[in-house]
Amino acid sequence: MTKKFKIILGISYLFILFLFLYFVFSEIEFGRFDEFSYYKELQAKLDYVVGNNLMLNLIIFFIFGIIWVSLLGFGSPLLILSGILFGKWLGTAISTISITCGALILYSLTNLFFKELVEKILINKFKKYIEIFNRNEFYYFFIFRLVGGFGMPFFLQNTLPTIFNMKKSNYFLASLLGFIPSFYILNTIGSGINNFVQQSDNFDLINFVLNKDIYLPILVFFVFLIISFLLKKKIFYDKKN
Repeated sequence: MTKKFKIILGISYLFILFLFLYFVFSEIEFGRFDEFSYYKELQAKLDYVVGNNLMLNLIIFFIFGIIWVSLLGFGSPLLILSGILFGKWLGTAISTISITCGALILYSLTNLFFKELVEKILINKFKKYIEIFNRNEFYYFFIFRLVGGFGMPFFLQNTLPTIFNMKKSNYFLASLLGFIPSFYILNTIGSGINNFVQQSDNFDLINFVLNKDIYLPILVFFVFLIISFLLKKKIFYDKKN
């Protein structure tokens, strides 16, 4: 593939991304974000649409999730949305598979079109980790996904392995398994939001925060997160010594 052809495809990709984001955000009524009645209207409409044809909406969400992530979309809004639409269990399942597929596509596109650019920007920052990472790329990327990418923007998490030349099969499986805990939390929050909006006449922050479907999974996740960080620190320390 010639450099000129790569540039043309890359520009086309960015153009499609712009159109997609414009279409998505043009449908949102930002002026009504401070109206609780707006959320109740949305909740009622979504429950009606999803309830009438669950399978079709799962397929639509699956395709949308792949497109959204492959076009550099943020992960958190999609996860909360899946919890709102399908509940915490089904939402976790469909969002994990969909986002993992979208991340793999983004990773593949980055390798194809933007590999040199990503390496130029990131390789000096992560050069000292390449040798360690390549010893067991599946395990280290699994830990990376498990702890939420250590605060990196989601699109950067998905493209970072470009500098490690990671195998696509390891990328997919490590992402699929590593995503589950954090994705479950955000889907639980989405499900809790849906139930709260359905059952409440006005917004009460205290009642929202004290919802057990929200705070219990978060507490469990933070315990798991601390354990994961301690294990990572021990593993890296042992490798260096």
